[in-house]
Amino acid sequence: MISKSLCPICEKKKSDPAYKPFCSKRCADVDLSRWLSDGYAIPGQSADAAEEVPDKDRE
Repeated sequence: MISKSLCPICEKKKSDPAYKPFCSKRCADVDLSRWLSDGYAIPGQSADAAEEVPDKDRE
């Protein structure tokens, strides 16, 4: 298990508090890139299924 004092990307000790919880701008950018490229996902219904609403419920 990763300690709370380690960077979640590279698992090195955190050094710059400006990029908390990451150790550097590089690791913060790696995390952002993963979010933007669908590297991470929140479990749930697909967006297409969530948007389907029967006509009678729209009123």
